[in-house]
Amino acid sequence: MAQRDQTQQETAAPPTLGIGMVGYAFMGAAHSQGWRTAGHVFDLPMRPALAAVCGRDRAAVEAAAGRHGWAAAETDWRALIARDDVHLVDICTPGDSHAEIAVAALEAGKHVLCEKPLANTVAEAEAMAAAARRAAARGRSAFVGFNYRRVPALAHARRLIGDGRLGALRHVRAVYLQDWLTDPASPLTWRLDKDRAGSGALGDLGAHVVDLAQYLAGEPLVAVSALTETFVRERPRPAGPSGGLGGGAAAGGTGPVTVDDAAAFTGRLASGALASFEVTRMAAGRKNALRLEINGERGSLAFDLERLNELSFHDHTEPAATAGFRRVLVTEPEHPYLEAWWPPGHTLGYEHTFVHQARDVVCAIAGGTPDVPTFADGLQVQRVLAAVEESAAKNSVLTPVTL
Repeated sequence: MAQRDQTQQETAAPPTLGIGMVGYAFMGAAHSQGWRTAGHVFDLPMRPALAAVCGRDRAAVEAAAGRHGWAAAETDWRALIARDDVHLVDICTPGDSHAEIAVAALEAGKHVLCEKPLANTVAEAEAMAAAARRAAARGRSAFVGFNYRRVPALAHARRLIGDGRLGALRHVRAVYLQDWLTDPASPLTWRLDKDRAGSGALGDLGAHVVDLAQYLAGEPLVAVSALTETFVRERPRPAGPSGGLGGGAAAGGTGPVTVDDAAAFTGRLASGALASFEVTRMAAGRKNALRLEINGERGSLAFDLERLNELSFHDHTEPAATAGFRRVLVTEPEHPYLEAWWPPGHTLGYEHTFVHQARDVVCAIAGGTPDVPTFADGLQVQRVLAAVEESAAKNSVLTPVTL
């Protein structure tokens, strides 16, 4: 009997982590894919359960629940937070609601995962980080969704830099180029409204490359000098709700664009390494071109999201006659996350970053030590974005980043 009981305990299912998600559009669909898949791929210490999804439109949120596998639908995020079967609140809404929902969820004793950028202002991000610190004392965690850290090639780059393969860093170059706003007739969606989105390409795309630069380098940006520009200042008002990635019929008339279309800035890392950034949603022909290059005294790394299974690596300590950038196909079981997927050479895609994010969040909550970005990391990025805006408003004056 004792042996049978022990066997039953060893084979018992892991405890459930009930997920409640607020928002169900583009990011909601991506997060749903991550939560739905992670437990089928990785051996997790807790089982994610898609308890409930929330949105204001009853018919639309119920349709999203059925499509993505959520057990229930809510139309009030407060009701979602109050549910006993929700242990983690996943926030996939526009930035103007992040702070209110996150703070309420943490105070209600829930874990939180919040999409980037963490908030629309530094003050909101500081309030969220303070709530996260209070919640941590009660055993609750708060994470921010910088999913590109979960690209295996970038996780591998982090390892190489941490192992000293590049030596002291000299340069970080990062660009994130998209083109979905190139057409002046593209409608005025919430992503073009400062009150809803906080900023334009700077927050939408810049948050990602700022986080990646600091994450890969292992040190913060301490000062920036910036330019921003809004190329199309009036756009057609949409006829109805829009997801913010173009499309939708115009309702008649135009409205002002109150965010940046593009930003370019230079910066200095804490070690003295130089960094440069360019982000835009008006680079014709560029769909999702996130590119990074990092140069150090002993070598260099380069990455392009549109070839996300590859990392370019140059070892500057090799003889000049044979040295040069080489293509590393990051699909081996020894590479980050790849032990759970396919045989070598079988590549992954964008959606897998959300599966890896879900895996890391679950493991962190269960007491593991994955390197998951926290609200403190999100606040640091928010402070960089604020310094960029301040510098641009002051004619590119070098502006320190609050640390």
